[in-house]
Amino acid sequence: MGRTDLVARADGILDAARDLLLRHGSRRVSVDDVAKGAGVGKGTLYLHWRTREHLFLAVAAREAAEMIDGVAAAITADPAEVALHRYMRRYFVEAMRRPVLRAVFTRDTETLGGLVADPSRRPLQDAKILASGEYVALLTEAGLLRGDLSPADLDYTLPTIVYGFFAIEPFLPAGLPLGLDAKADRLAETLRRVFEPAEAPDPERRAAIAARAAASFTRLADGFRELAYGHTPQERP
Repeated sequence: MGRTDLVARADGILDAARDLLLRHGSRRVSVDDVAKGAGVGKGTLYLHWRTREHLFLAVAAREAAEMIDGVAAAITADPAEVALHRYMRRYFVEAMRRPVLRAVFTRDTETLGGLVADPSRRPLQDAKILASGEYVALLTEAGLLRGDLSPADLDYTLPTIVYGFFAIEPFLPAGLPLGLDAKADRLAETLRRVFEPAEAPDPERRAAIAARAAASFTRLADGFRELAYGHTPQERP
């Protein structure tokens, strides 16, 4: 079986796992359920993912790769998207439109169960921290961040604000008249006011770092894809 066929088979299994996760929650979905839903044997499933937890994590990793691909493509198409508030607006929208990622970011334990705190998520977290560091360094180089910011502002305050917009979702009143785009606009405006210079930067500054930022996010997406598709029979050590 060629690489293309292996990926297609993996996608079919991941599709089945995603649908079952969203329908029943991880606690009520077994490997047998996923294999049956995908129309493959359980042994075939284990050729790609060693454990049930790895499989479910792969479902989220595939959506994360798609999300970051969207971010990188947007920056490539329009260098203005590299600005912190524009990037995080797109990140928020891309994540919340993907049901499994939404469950991850809002810590939906009904859907993900113990996977919310599973230590196997650490490789994804480390890769994201690295990419964020590279991205922030590029913003600093181009003068797209306030010059008086401290490391704590970027290492603590920034993620606290961003993830607060995700974490508040389960606690919002049902009748709140704000759609996804309106929420994303408020996140973007908050970040612009808190972290970016008062005066709009020269567009050439954004253009100067856009390609490198897009490349950094593409590497991050590739890391998510590697975790999503697991070890194929041809790639086992």
